[in-house]
Amino acid sequence: MSHLLQPRALLGLLSVLLLLPAGAAWAQNREDERLVTATQVLEELRATPDQHVPTWLLDRAYGVAVIPNVIKGAFIFGLRHGNGVLVSRDDAGRFSNPVFISLTGGSAGWQIGAQAADVVLVFATRRSLENFARGQFTLGASASVAAGPLGRTGEAAAGVQAEIYSYSRARGLFAGVALDGTALMFDRKANRNFYGHDVTADDIFLGTAKTDSESARRFIAAVVAGMSPPGAAANAASPPPVATPAAAPAATAASAPAPPTEGVHSFPLADPKPGSEPH
Repeated sequence: MSHLLQPRALLGLLSVLLLLPAGAAWAQNREDERLVTATQVLEELRATPDQHVPTWLLDRAYGVAVIPNVIKGAFIFGLRHGNGVLVSRDDAGRFSNPVFISLTGGSAGWQIGAQAADVVLVFATRRSLENFARGQFTLGASASVAAGPLGRTGEAAAGVQAEIYSYSRARGLFAGVALDGTALMFDRKANRNFYGHDVTADDIFLGTAKTDSESARRFIAAVVAGMSPPGAAANAASPPPVATPAAAPAATAASAPAPPTEGVHSFPLADPKPGSEPH
């Protein structure tokens, strides 16, 4: 019987070897699909002017994360989980390649049911991104988080200066949401599939990890599309209303936009304190 097993074993080995390239391509396609879905979330939000992240907040953002289809289910104890993407912005205003992330959180108390929601996070400080890059990151502990303002000139709650502003869209309604205690994690497997080798968040943020993915380019373009045109933020005649109790001194005007480079990029940060409301 052993002489019959050998050809079968060889055939099985050949099948595995033939499927390896297809399996790798399929794995990367999953990450591309995640980017496509995240892009759709941003495009749909931009189509509703009264229900999206304010332009002035995106203009001052150090990073933006989109986690589509976050499932929130509960039976006595609640659980929230979803997979998404994050991009950071460098000092020249250019966005990094995407970092694949996962979001997981829970809650206690009597509750039952399930729903799906799209979550958007706007990182208003460099420190919040640096903390994320160091390892597991908990909203509210590793960085302060607050429900974000809405609309073209939406105001943050009076006196709130959060490091991260959070949003959720469920059943067509987009609103700020509290996500304290929710963990934001680097998705090691997804990033390895997408870039073809093991990478860290810093590798991607600093541009060491390269990709020519069209879905990545379109996602970055969707983020940039929600911002003011180059130079417009610094020259705006009517800035959004201020919600903080006392007005701060006027910020120094932004420098001229960086010269065009290959790939999608944004303009330099318009404010030395991203995330705070313009004055």
